[in-house]
Amino acid sequence: MNNLDRFADTRILSFGNLNVTLGGLVTGAIVLLVSLVLARLVSRTLRRVRERASYRASGALYLLEKLAGYGIVIVGVVAGLSAAGLNLSSLALFAGAIGIGIGLGLQGVVKEFVSGLFLIFDRMVSVGDLIELDDGVRGAIVEIGPRASRLRTNDNVNIIVPNSKLIEDRVTNWTLRGDTRRIHVPFSVAYGADRAQVRDAVLAAARTSPFTLPETDARKSQVWLVGFGESGLDFELLVWPTPAAVKRPAGMHAAYTWLIADALDAAGIEVPFPQIDLRLRSIFGREGDEAMAALGLQRPAAPAADARPRPTPTTNDAAEELLNPAHDAAGLTDDAPTGT
Repeated sequence: MNNLDRFADTRILSFGNLNVTLGGLVTGAIVLLVSLVLARLVSRTLRRVRERASYRASGALYLLEKLAGYGIVIVGVVAGLSAAGLNLSSLALFAGAIGIGIGLGLQGVVKEFVSGLFLIFDRMVSVGDLIELDDGVRGAIVEIGPRASRLRTNDNVNIIVPNSKLIEDRVTNWTLRGDTRRIHVPFSVAYGADRAQVRDAVLAAARTSPFTLPETDARKSQVWLVGFGESGLDFELLVWPTPAAVKRPAGMHAAYTWLIADALDAAGIEVPFPQIDLRLRSIFGREGDEAMAALGLQRPAAPAADARPRPTPTTNDAAEELLNPAHDAAGLTDDAPTGT
């Protein structure tokens, strides 16, 4: 036993008031190892709870998970140094000098770590949010780590993004606070189609979709006539999808496009095909009646006046929205005309 005590009391470092023994070093290493294992267990437990929690609660649980993990590790490091026999107060000056040197060499790492803390506490982007970066990369945040954040696209591609990029660059958060957003789905019909019939058929299909939210005064499904194309009338379906559908923009856009195609087919509304009107100015150097006579043709008689009644004006979703006070009360603005 005496031999063991002497072995444990063996000094391996002595500097001023600093005395580090072999036994103290082993004790400090054990304390540090236990703190690391405990931090991992606590983080894993909180992660499992967060995965089963609601979207709004997951952000707070992620913050708690990171704080608990970092806190246990910091306490373990301090306790391990004390158990090893290191006087932290006497090491303050020495540690400060070393810290300056490390900071100069690892300032990039420190920058990313501090940026990660800002992301966690600020919560303008949280785990589970669907974001889009300035370069067009879009994905859901899976993890905010000490150096970088991990994004996962809908094609299950993992993208590593430095934390500072999420703070310094422009980031679009499509699901901030777990809310939805309005999307525009463009489509076209042939000229001559009944605009009211087009609107009613497409709206009926959109409202029966399982990923369309119930309508309110401020959030209504609408169909807008947005232009006169080369071959047909250009429309847009405006809908408010569920938050879960918002996280899959490509699939959601394709699903609504399919619904629109089915609705137009069921209503017998024609989808436009490219058309070109060709007019000949002259034939063999002849124009007008001379050209017609050279071909043995006669000019057709003028068409009779159209006696059909003029169509009555139809309701306009876009005009109704401009006059809807609920839209202004909700603080909503138009999206990009062809945004998805």
